Amino acid sequence: MLSFLSGCATTVHVPQPAPQLSSPPTPTTVIEHVSSVSTAATPDNVISEPPPTVTPPVIISPPTVTEAPKRVDEGQAKTLLFQLLPSDIKDRQGWRDDIFTAFSHLKIPLEASYFCAAIAIIEQESSWQSDPIVPNLDNIVWKEIEKKADNYHIPMLAIKTAFLKTSPNGKSYKYRIDHLRTEKQMNDLFEDMASEAKQLGLPLGIKNPIRTGGPMQVSIEFAEGHIRVWPYPYRYKGSIRSEVFSRRGGLYFGIANLLQYRVNYPVMAYRFADFNAGRYSSRNAAFQAALAKLSAEKITLDGDLLMYKTDAMSETLQTLLALSKRLGLSRSQIERDLKLEKTEGFSQTMLYKRVFELAQQQTGRVLAQQVMPQIKLSSPKITRKLTTEWFANRVNGRFKQCMARAPDSTPL
Repeated sequence: MLSFLSGCATTVHVPQPAPQLSSPPTPTTVIEHVSSVSTAATPDNVISEPPPTVTPPVIISPPTVTEAPKRVDEGQAKTLLFQLLPSDIKDRQGWRDDIFTAFSHLKIPLEASYFCAAIAIIEQESSWQSDPIVPNLDNIVWKEIEKKADNYHIPMLAIKTAFLKTSPNGKSYKYRIDHLRTEKQMNDLFEDMASEAKQLGLPLGIKNPIRTGGPMQVSIEFAEGHIRVWPYPYRYKGSIRSEVFSRRGGLYFGIANLLQYRVNYPVMAYRFADFNAGRYSSRNAAFQAALAKLSAEKITLDGDLLMYKTDAMSETLQTLLALSKRLGLSRSQIERDLKLEKTEGFSQTMLYKRVFELAQQQTGRVLAQQVMPQIKLSSPKITRKLTTEWFANRVNGRFKQCMARAPDSTPL
């Protein structure tokens, strides 16, 4: 019966690739473009606007730190971070300490632009709630359960009767669904269901469908991959999944996903788009744009160069194969280079260089190395048309507000 619930995960920010851990990211400049969207953050308008469905592979590589961040005074850095945090948040010092610990252990430069990037994402995703409230979560879950039940021609009465069983916390499963308010509560609910699958008459080996959590809505799969290549700074009991739903863990893994990889974007907005759509999506969308100019074919600029859910060939790969002679690359060479699309190294491949070289020769101008991914956001919680570009601009507005709080002497 729990298979009915597999579509009920409340956020669709699907697993990002585990980090290609290398040297700290190159500092980016302050954003010039101010979002036209209102930047007032409330739980309702933040939590109900999740990222899109994107499914890149999880890539786990050993860290290769090639340079150390410049030495700065940690006391000054903590003072700067405290100044950048909104003055009205609860437990401001606790938030500062958890953010600072993440930066220190992840070897991210202690600079205003990086602090503000993390602050902007936190505001957008949770409005400074460590366990953010999801409006109308109980109804969302029941509606998704009903859809699944209809597919199997099982009456809802039978399902709700099964859920009357008392769960490990002393409440019935039905009661817990009826009173769901946060993703952590929902995660705990599914964990209990999984542990009692046999007693409930549910399939053994069921999987918890909750894929993201915490104040930055970071992917649980990303977190589980990250600890295999980079040491987690906290002692903990239980699973990394549970740590993601804590403030300290959610911030640590969220900041790692946002900032612990190198890109050469001229402005931070593209990194925000990557956080929403997957690492390197803005770079890959620029590659698709260059390929579209070279081939005179229409290509969706979604930043995904390969398809992972099916065996079907992506339109990017199809277009590249049609141009193989012009590119001077064989099919095996093209496919080999495309498999690096979720890594920093893709921009150093012969495929990447040839596409941009020929496209720039054809157009007679230098082409952008980054483009906003064109992705429509999809979730049971979304009731209006939203895109990755909207998300990036929204966060960008919050980023600029944060940078306005920085003293003139920053960065350190």
